[in-house]
Amino acid sequence: MSQVAVEPSSASEAPTRILVIDDEDFVRESLATYLADSGYETLEAGDGEAGFQRFCEERPDLILCDLRMPRMDGLNVLKKVHEISPDTPVIVVSGAGVIGDVVEALRLGASDYLIKPIVDLEVLEHAVLRSLERSRLREENRAYREKLEVTNRELAESLQLLRLDQEAGREVQLNMLPAAEMDAGEYRFTHHIIPSLYLSGDFVDYFPLSERYILFYIADVSGHGASSAFVTVLLKNLSYDLLRRVSIEIDPGELRPSRVLARLNQILLEVRMDKHMTCFLGILDVEEHRVEFAVGGHFPYPVLRKDGKAEFIEHKGLPVGLFEEAEYEDKILDLSDNCSLVLFSDGVLEILPEPTLQEKEQQLLRVIGEQQPDAREIAAALGVAEITEAPDDIAVLSLSRRTDGK
Repeated sequence: MSQVAVEPSSASEAPTRILVIDDEDFVRESLATYLADSGYETLEAGDGEAGFQRFCEERPDLILCDLRMPRMDGLNVLKKVHEISPDTPVIVVSGAGVIGDVVEALRLGASDYLIKPIVDLEVLEHAVLRSLERSRLREENRAYREKLEVTNRELAESLQLLRLDQEAGREVQLNMLPAAEMDAGEYRFTHHIIPSLYLSGDFVDYFPLSERYILFYIADVSGHGASSAFVTVLLKNLSYDLLRRVSIEIDPGELRPSRVLARLNQILLEVRMDKHMTCFLGILDVEEHRVEFAVGGHFPYPVLRKDGKAEFIEHKGLPVGLFEEAEYEDKILDLSDNCSLVLFSDGVLEILPEPTLQEKEQQLLRVIGEQQPDAREIAAALGVAEITEAPDDIAVLSLSRRTDGK
């Protein structure tokens, strides 16, 4: 069994302190000595009452407590400790004949249990490491929840600004967008958004998950105005959450776009805002030169430009936030030299003058085949870059790979 990779303490930090409570002197001293040799600072108490008093005075990081003791048994110690400090891990030690007490101790919140006699002291150390790791994760999660509460309050304040002043709200939304251009080695991301109102239901984002992987997406939220814009705020908040999780929990190479869309689908259904969206979400691997992507009902199809020719990449996928049973599929797109991937929201189709959908799609292909892979230049060539009053939000996102130095 591999042990949890948690160091007792670093040289610059105070050592982790463990309180050993046991009425058998030899057992208590043996456990304390072993833990001290493992780098922990140990405290001792010979009965439950003395142990609880020592806990109140010293506040150790972990308690190792016998269950059957005079004056105050281990269950009462556990209850009293958890009333004061519910996050302090308590490992209970029980004789083989009192397994019922172990079950009760676990119900009361004990982090682990050991059966006497403890023949292999490595089992003790593993239990200590595991309990400390769980305690650390709980502390991190609590800190994250507190940070999330602050973030949610800030988002609520931002939403209030959107309601009171759409123009000010538009500035808030613009500040959430990524830089107009982002370079990553051979790759460049660009985007251009034209809202139908001050506030847009279209949103784009791109950001590195690591040196190797870059996540990007384009989303088109149903409707217009403040309520649709709030979903884009939610999207940005979820992006921050994803970055945090990648930094401490998830290997970015194991992150699947389909799982991200499934999570977004669940959240939109849970918040009950009666809003859904279409979305294209991809993860660029700059070393393997490929994009893994999943699609949630997004239209028009992405356009791949290669060697001066443009073609649609057809796909399937249900909108996000509309169906509980929605499932999403991951696909791979290889990026050759000097190619580009261009994504649109469906607002662009409403502004093109061609009379039929087929003609509008052919116009998209023609313009992308002729233009440099820059979102604003593509928007200008389509005649939508300078529009001030569009019937629907318009977004353009471009990913290009240049290997010729141009």
